[in-house]
Amino acid sequence: MATGAEGAMAPVMAFALVGALGVGAQWLAWRLRLPAIVLMLLAGLIVGPATGLFDPARDIGDLMGPMVAIAVAIILFEGGLTLNLHSLRDAAPGVARLVVIGAPLGWLLSSLALHYVAGLGWATSAVFGGIMIVTGPTVIAPLLRQARLARRPAQLLQWEAIVNDPVGALAAVLAFEVVIVLASPLSPGDAAWDMVRGIAFALVLGVLAGWGISAAFRRALVPEYMKVPVLFAVLLGAFALSDWVLHESGLLAVTVMGLVIANADLPSYAEMRRFKEHATILLVSGVFILLAANMKVETLAMLDWRAAAFVAVMVLIARPVTVLASLAFSRVPWPERWLVALTGPRGVVLVAVAGLFGERLTSLGFEDGARVAPLAFALVAATVVMHGFSLAPLARALGLAGAQTPGVLIVGGSRFATALGEALKRAELPVLIADPNRARLSRAREAGLPTFYGDILSETAEHSVELVSYGMVIAATDNDAYNTLVATDVAPEFGRENVFQLKRAKQKSRRHALPATLGGRPIGGGHGYYEMNRLMTEGWRIRLTGLTEDYPLETWREANPESVVLGVIAPTGALRLVADSDEDLRAGEGSSLLSLSPPDEAQAEAG
Repeated sequence: MATGAEGAMAPVMAFALVGALGVGAQWLAWRLRLPAIVLMLLAGLIVGPATGLFDPARDIGDLMGPMVAIAVAIILFEGGLTLNLHSLRDAAPGVARLVVIGAPLGWLLSSLALHYVAGLGWATSAVFGGIMIVTGPTVIAPLLRQARLARRPAQLLQWEAIVNDPVGALAAVLAFEVVIVLASPLSPGDAAWDMVRGIAFALVLGVLAGWGISAAFRRALVPEYMKVPVLFAVLLGAFALSDWVLHESGLLAVTVMGLVIANADLPSYAEMRRFKEHATILLVSGVFILLAANMKVETLAMLDWRAAAFVAVMVLIARPVTVLASLAFSRVPWPERWLVALTGPRGVVLVAVAGLFGERLTSLGFEDGARVAPLAFALVAATVVMHGFSLAPLARALGLAGAQTPGVLIVGGSRFATALGEALKRAELPVLIADPNRARLSRAREAGLPTFYGDILSETAEHSVELVSYGMVIAATDNDAYNTLVATDVAPEFGRENVFQLKRAKQKSRRHALPATLGGRPIGGGHGYYEMNRLMTEGWRIRLTGLTEDYPLETWREANPESVVLGVIAPTGALRLVADSDEDLRAGEGSSLLSLSPPDEAQAEAG
């Protein structure tokens, strides 16, 4: 490994190590179904204070401060960009209370806990307390997917995290500006005027930058391939300019800029947001590794009994009091109130912003600013681990858990969709059949299957359908183009390996053929919609066949040569749909086969 003097790592190698550790930890967490933030914390501590292999201050030097500041700015811009006010109006009514009442109350209780329990000064407590409003949108989403909550409590937790993400950062910025004023050699009047002028400039600059980007994109003044680069260039410019006018006000400017763009109804918003999310994952993991590796052994030694008591007070007192007071006299049922009150994981945004402001406070002469980062790490690690294991059991105890086994969302109300839905229902798996044509859902309704009348890609579906209960999607309408659109649109959320569609009809002209790179995986034995409908009319059936030691998969294949395997249900109840290209099919004893079978084979088994 290339190193310099006194064991210092080459900067290029240091950057590569940060990227490998951050992305590697997130991938490993996905494979092990563990909170990614915990593995990133362990990775950073191992290569940093534990082994001394990587020291950001030594190996990166003066670049670390600006890098973390820019990364935090982009992360907060992402927070503002997720805050679509139109979607917020459709969310659960308790969200407004959790923000309007909960944010100030949470700020107050967090500051009190930091001062009286953790032993920080009032200035540091006020700044750090503002950051602690954030409940971690990057952590809440995977926890909700794992716990499979019912839609309304999941909305409460998700929207609280999304909205409070920029609110907490802004609270910290305002508190920090007040601290700067108090520490400034200027007269109180001059210092206050500088702060007000800087904050006003940041607000105006953020609004103008967001409006300018939106107007330029809407009027096609920027080509499509340059939209993301232009967006990031304007973002960095707004951050730097605002920061030059008033230190740290750039965070406020970029958050406001993101909020303006999020509510501009841009046609390219989804693509920009998707790319931005990818960049944010890299930045979040990089910042977390850097901050964890930059911890010193003597700093970690500050985590004494007061730190443990502080974490306990935040989890057991401050969070429940904040939520219960915010939702008092509301229509939110008590079980949902308790679930939200006992669930408040903190995430990477808290650590990133806390680490940034901790350094700033220390440089201003507040010695207790050095304790901000280790306290943030302790709170994040404790809440993520605790809620990662407690959320699902708590939801089940309160009767707020969704289906334990992810089901199948079928788009299209055909004979095939109804028959497949009935088979999944017999296997006790959640199933939903959606179609924008009400008449096509009549067969599914008669069979007692859950249905959704409307476009599954609409905002109504987003807020009415508990998508968290479904792990797979089958696009099976009579419109190949629509099937391809659905499969392509939902693939980033469900994972491309979990999105399927019926085979497209062959196009006589290549100019009418859809690209093979779009859409989902093929299912149904190579049959398209009309051919599948014909088979169902001729008596083909969807069968559910259990495999035993005496009746293994090989025996089933010999007895059913024409049947098409659609999926395998494991003994645990987990479903794996089978694409037409999956040649290596494995199904052992205790599994069940979901198959499409001709009349003679279906009758033979029934007999």
